[in-house]
Amino acid sequence: MKGKLEQLKNLLHEIHDLAAASAVLDWDQQVNMPRGAAEDRGEQSATLSRIVHDKSTSDELGDLLNELTAMTQNVDADSDDARLVKVAKRKYEKNTKVSGDWVATFAKETAVAQSTWEQARAKDDFELFRPHLEKLVDLRRQYAEFFKPYTHVYDPLLDDFEPGMKTAEVQEIFTALKKEQVDLIHQISQQPQVDNRFLFLHYDGDGQIAFGKKVITDFGYDWNRGRQDISVHPFTTGFGLNDIRITTKIVPDFLNPCIFGTFHECGHALYEQGIAQKYNRTALADGASMAIHESQSRMWENLVGRSMAFWKRYYKDLQEIFPSQLGNIDVETFYKGINKVESSLIRIEADEATYNLHIMLRLEMEIGLMEGSIQAKDAAEVWKEKFKEYLGIVPPNNKEGVLQDVHWSSGLFGYFPTYALGNLVSSQLWETMLKDNPDVEKQIETGNFSQLLGWYREHIHQYGAKYEPQELVLKVTGQKINAASFMRYLKSKFGEIYNL
Repeated sequence: MKGKLEQLKNLLHEIHDLAAASAVLDWDQQVNMPRGAAEDRGEQSATLSRIVHDKSTSDELGDLLNELTAMTQNVDADSDDARLVKVAKRKYEKNTKVSGDWVATFAKETAVAQSTWEQARAKDDFELFRPHLEKLVDLRRQYAEFFKPYTHVYDPLLDDFEPGMKTAEVQEIFTALKKEQVDLIHQISQQPQVDNRFLFLHYDGDGQIAFGKKVITDFGYDWNRGRQDISVHPFTTGFGLNDIRITTKIVPDFLNPCIFGTFHECGHALYEQGIAQKYNRTALADGASMAIHESQSRMWENLVGRSMAFWKRYYKDLQEIFPSQLGNIDVETFYKGINKVESSLIRIEADEATYNLHIMLRLEMEIGLMEGSIQAKDAAEVWKEKFKEYLGIVPPNNKEGVLQDVHWSSGLFGYFPTYALGNLVSSQLWETMLKDNPDVEKQIETGNFSQLLGWYREHIHQYGAKYEPQELVLKVTGQKINAASFMRYLKSKFGEIYNL
């Protein structure tokens, strides 16, 4: 068995390295590439994607996985070897259902669509992006067809990001969550509103970056295995466990996006940097799912970064960088300002109480696009209608509406639900962490995050993709993913801020 495992790892290493090379091209496109190179980059991405797909669906890999699956029946099901075979076989079985032609076409189209989306967003021109959206919706429908029979057309897309999760499960969770969140938002709306106008002054971009770098260094981000760049939409990517990169978006007249976006992306990176090195370049060198990944980014962004304990330590540092903007604003006022609850247009700038409504809207849109009840050509207008329904406001343009997110230009239909699920998981894990570390708030007040990070390293990060998401949450918290902890957190925090 040992020899067969080595053969498997060698094959997985080769597949990983090729996929990493493809990811470098994608990172370069969003950070450095000249706009006119989109077509060429699409061809390059298509070529690499086809090679990766061919190797990921080879008979050699399939035969080896079948042999190892039989061999691992007699070993501990929780052993690294058994789990590696299980995860690799699951990926192989999914990959073999999808044609190589589709993979190459999808890679080419998304490369061009991303570049066009950037132009369309800058020009507030939905019609420029519309043909690409129509093509990508059609491609994702084709993708779902590879996995027939399914319970719902959206299930195969969701499964790419949240293994084993069904559309009906997400809808059930969101239906219960929506009522509680809307009730809370209504209560808040009846109270005097907090003032956050000081956040919308001019904040020098270099100063924003400097503060973010200082904080995430304290969080534990390893700059020897990572870097930070600027992009239109912030993201995290990795080319192996020793090269995990983040990007940040700077808004000169709004402080929140760069700072909290930096914290958010750092959370993703800390997860990847914490995966056990023995899994590097294998199927286990990844997060358990995107919901687990988002639980880490949302934890550092919100549970830490928007807490009073955090700002008791770091507010003076921020004031020193921006004395004219914040010199006369005390920490209590600042804390309330960054946690102001108010319907807003941009998802990544939304407060914690309204954020999930943005996700529910997008889930409804994506399901409609996949079912055919919403046509891609009508997406901009439908978006405005649903935005008014969910958040009570209408986007004044498409740049702040349907064009605001990069995900659809990347073909990532099925991804958005994981953001809201990540919020739920972040609170479940946090409650469990607090039982083990009841003095963590005091540690945060001193800028000491080693014990906090250590807990997540021990209970979440090190395992990579060894466990399925629901399995991992159950293993750590004793419960599957649910909204109870998250609602307790929201009601406690905003009940105090708004005197509910």
